[in-house]
Amino acid sequence: MALAADPPSMSELDAAAADRVRVADLDGEQHADAFPGREPKTIRLSLEAGERVPEHEHPDRTVLFHALEGAIDVALGGDTHRVEAGEILRFEGESTVRPTPVEDAVALVVLAPRPAE
Repeated sequence: MALAADPPSMSELDAAAADRVRVADLDGEQHADAFPGREPKTIRLSLEAGERVPEHEHPDRTVLFHALEGAIDVALGGDTHRVEAGEILRFEGESTVRPTPVEDAVALVVLAPRPAE
């Protein structure tokens, strides 16, 4: 009777199931997709002070908006939330959203699909 091969180690499993990217390497685009074609969609958003992003929605998603640098006013419906470096704003994607940088700013935005009900 042949013995089964040793099972993979935890580090081998982690390496096989993990993707890693340096946020700094995503520089150069306003909307840089960290893991193209993969879920949850993860975007590095880079905005200059005064730059405008059109109002939009992310239906069927939960949104995590993590300010990495600077400060951004995030308009959700009729309310505005200032998100400063180190802070995270969580909201449902059905809300209309319009980020407006208060100063040059960088954010990591995670668009997580919500399970069907």
